[in-house]
Amino acid sequence: MSDCLFCKIAVGDIPSNKVYEDDEVLAFRDIAPKAPTHILIIPKKHIAALAEVTEEDACLMGKIQLLAKKLAEQEGIAESGYRLLTNSGPDSGQEVAHLHYHLIGGEKLGDIC
Repeated sequence: MSDCLFCKIAVGDIPSNKVYEDDEVLAFRDIAPKAPTHILIIPKKHIAALAEVTEEDACLMGKIQLLAKKLAEQEGIAESGYRLLTNSGPDSGQEVAHLHYHLIGGEKLGDIC
């Protein structure tokens, strides 16, 4: 989608601080982190929200979960704990209409999202 912020980041039209990229998924550091580690994980395929995920997206969703685990290990937060959060739709607080997960950790987390 030409007007989607995360689609523009995924194709490189808007720069990001990438921590992982392949043909299907991109992970980059949040520009307004809520904790020492705050990484956004997005599918490159435009999916507006979790409510729009279909059966054909099952492998992609599993890939994102496994990537979150791997990034938590790389960031050194796997053992102490981390949060993997997604919002779906405007009433949830989703600000960008492109499915994305927040990987947050590096300190004791309270109610931050």
